[in-house]
Amino acid sequence: MNAVAVASEVLVVLDYLVKVVAVGTVPEDRRPGSSHAWLLLILFVPVVGLPLFLLLGSPYVTGRRHRLQERANGLIAERAAEVPALPEGQVAGEHLASLLALNRRLTSMPCLLGAHRRLLAQDELVAALTAAVAGARRTVHVEFYIAALDATTEPFFDALREAVARGVRVRFLYDHLGARKYPGYVRMNERMSADGVQWHRMMPIDPLRGRWRRPDLRNHRKLVVVDGEVAFVGSQNLIDPTYLLRRHVRAGRRWVDLNVELTGAVVQSLEAVFATDWYAETGEVLDEVAERVPGATSASAGGAFQVVPSGPGFPTEPNLRLFSALVHGATRSVSIVSPYFVPDEGLEQAITTAAYRGVAVELFVSEKADQFTVHHAQRSYYSSLLRAGVRIHALPAPAVLHSKVLVVDGDRAVIGSSNMDIRSFNLDYEVSLLGLQPAFVADLVRVVDGYRERSRELTAEQWALRPFRQRYLDNVMRLTAALQ
Repeated sequence: MNAVAVASEVLVVLDYLVKVVAVGTVPEDRRPGSSHAWLLLILFVPVVGLPLFLLLGSPYVTGRRHRLQERANGLIAERAAEVPALPEGQVAGEHLASLLALNRRLTSMPCLLGAHRRLLAQDELVAALTAAVAGARRTVHVEFYIAALDATTEPFFDALREAVARGVRVRFLYDHLGARKYPGYVRMNERMSADGVQWHRMMPIDPLRGRWRRPDLRNHRKLVVVDGEVAFVGSQNLIDPTYLLRRHVRAGRRWVDLNVELTGAVVQSLEAVFATDWYAETGEVLDEVAERVPGATSASAGGAFQVVPSGPGFPTEPNLRLFSALVHGATRSVSIVSPYFVPDEGLEQAITTAAYRGVAVELFVSEKADQFTVHHAQRSYYSSLLRAGVRIHALPAPAVLHSKVLVVDGDRAVIGSSNMDIRSFNLDYEVSLLGLQPAFVADLVRVVDGYRERSRELTAEQWALRPFRQRYLDNVMRLTAALQ
């Protein structure tokens, strides 16, 4: 037998061995849909599927960052041990009380008093951040998935420089891969270094300096905390609403975002999220954050809020469980605003079951998303949603609806950085804010009403008439979206 024949037989044996091992290992601790997608890729195209699975197959961090998150959760739980399940004077029914307990068990974050000053649309955030930094006395903590120095954000960077000159400690985090592809990246870093801002890249990939990690795991959070007293959180990145890319400018494409400005004890929870991420990147413990007693604040408070961080360091998927529990508990209405809607089987079933129960469920999306794969993957869910009675509202292009909001029964709501897709549940570090304050929820309802007025509703009849090629592409992209 010649060498070619021997090599061929060895390859055949290896091929079968890989497939047999994959069938018994890929499904472990993985959703059926994700398992099927990975197995199809490995079984039919092993030369592509196996390397991809080895590189990207695990959705969880199991090394240093996982241990760090566990320690941070333990510290938060220890310091919040005496904090009651509900702030004094607040009332919650049985289902809501169990939801707050769930969030606390998964993230260690207690439910605290707070007040939302205002909601901020995309054109209002930078001015509000600039004003807050201009009044800073001690610390400014900034964390964004994408940050850029441009004509829109330059006033904010000017305010950071002036704050440093006053003796304020300014710390700045941004995601390495999230930010580096946008214009002004190098200039932003040079500017912050010259101004005395302490800045670091989150989840950096720099093989030449021995810093390598899975490229699909990112930090997608957006938050700012000033003096531990005022916080901003939401969906918006620190960049011009066109994202400075020529194709967006040519198309007139602008992102539609929503953020909230907060005061009160809940700000401490958001700063704890920042402090954890800062420690992960620098090894520095922010003592002024770690030593605070949760819930202790002199600021006036208007209602109950709970911060829910999530990400690869949380194998229990706190954001997914939060969304699912809220939808399951709905009795009257559910409004979902998500630019990227690719739910897992359980969340999809929760949404359609709510609609079948008679709950008025509506989903707000972009008419045309900015990401090809997600745009088509999420469209593959529309038929089952429409069949269940979910009303789907599409914000007309070229606007890109980027807000992330969930309002349930008009008395509880979530805003934050988390989309309702598999990436946000498994691969991205996110932060969500659950709010029970009536004024906060009412303001979000008004924003959702505005989205509805601007949107075009899809009907089941119209959707059934779309061309076969579109249905085929949607279904193919749905399969790729499950590769997590």
